[in-house]
Amino acid sequence: MNKESENELWSAPFRGANPISASVTIPGSKSATNRALILAALSKTPSLLRRPLHSRDSALMISGLRAIGCQITEEINGDLRIIPGKFIGPASVDVGNAGTVMRFLPPVAALANGAIYFDGDARSHERPVGPVITALEDLGVSMEHGGKYSLPLTINGAGQLKGGVLEIDASSSSQFISALLMIAPATKDGITVKHIGKSLPSMPHIEMTITALQTFGASVKKPTAEDIANGIYEWQVAPGELIGQDLVIEPDLSNAAPFMAAAMISGGEVLIADWPTSTAQPGDQLRNIFTAMGAEISFSGTNLRVKSTGKIHGIDIDLHDVGELTPSIAALAALADSPSSLRGIGHLRLHETDRLAALAAEINALGGDVDEEESILHISPVALHGGIFHTYDDHRLATAGAILGLAVEGIQVENIATTQKTLPDFPGAWAKMLASNSLDSGIE
Repeated sequence: MNKESENELWSAPFRGANPISASVTIPGSKSATNRALILAALSKTPSLLRRPLHSRDSALMISGLRAIGCQITEEINGDLRIIPGKFIGPASVDVGNAGTVMRFLPPVAALANGAIYFDGDARSHERPVGPVITALEDLGVSMEHGGKYSLPLTINGAGQLKGGVLEIDASSSSQFISALLMIAPATKDGITVKHIGKSLPSMPHIEMTITALQTFGASVKKPTAEDIANGIYEWQVAPGELIGQDLVIEPDLSNAAPFMAAAMISGGEVLIADWPTSTAQPGDQLRNIFTAMGAEISFSGTNLRVKSTGKIHGIDIDLHDVGELTPSIAALAALADSPSSLRGIGHLRLHETDRLAALAAEINALGGDVDEEESILHISPVALHGGIFHTYDDHRLATAGAILGLAVEGIQVENIATTQKTLPDFPGAWAKMLASNSLDSGIE
């Protein structure tokens, strides 16, 4: 993504109350794709990942794994074939601004022989990776980070890890726990991770990691409901060989949010193809959240049908476990018929940007009424007007701007290209949805 694309303004299509009728196919899950890539690289036999996401974040993960010795080839149909290899340095890894890459790959690099250097976009230097760095040092890994416990850093891998018991504070990101659990089978003794922080965001993402580990053959012990009720968060992953898989990647349900919102704004109907009936993805909670906000949501075979009269209700909800959904929900809340309070989202201040401050600033710049607390957004709907919606290089801010543009004429979204982080061609998919007049015409 170059500076020219960052400065471009995209005129968000205005729809108003003109109902949409479309069928949408969402690309594969970033979270599932990058977890599967890590575990496939750590396996003893090859893997085939079918319908993976091809985006900036997954490309960065693939490049990073290739750099340290994993063979990854793309089939003609886009499937990925992974042949594990011996991890070796010296190598350099560009993490961009991808949380999964900057947190998942350093533990893998600790299994390499040689020095692996990590750096990324300017924002990556500000995002927290300290708990992963500290945990690796506790495991005896030699590292160079200038005492800053952040990027850039160099890992001097010794080719193996003993494992052991780790206590970490994952209050700012559940990815710290996932990063350590995924390398556990490759260690001599396995790894036990104990979370000692006051809160733990995005538990569904840890469940995704556990499910992925088990799919590749790992033995995992996770906290019981009683443990969690008592504030005990402890995971144990035993040492053992992972087995390569022939795996279909689920669609990214979080990326369905703007398309579902489009039906709610227009009073139309959108069919989301191949929605899984059972999944750990946080995006699955959109079904209940958007129902509470006025949508009529049901399954039609393997597809999810979203219908609406165009009336959107405010909501008071704790989004601690599903914070990535906040920008889309906030955009809808700004168009609702009653106030909303989005709670438990303080950890979003440490994402691609400070999402609470950014959402408040951009909606208010369009005439909105958003107040922010440390971990809460209070949104009072008022009439909005056109203007520039800045995205701060954050893909979910960009799609929030597109959602608002459907209902408010004259919104221009800065740097819509940042959606390439998780959606290969969001503007094209958006335009195709709006041009469709039939639920039988899909968006690929």
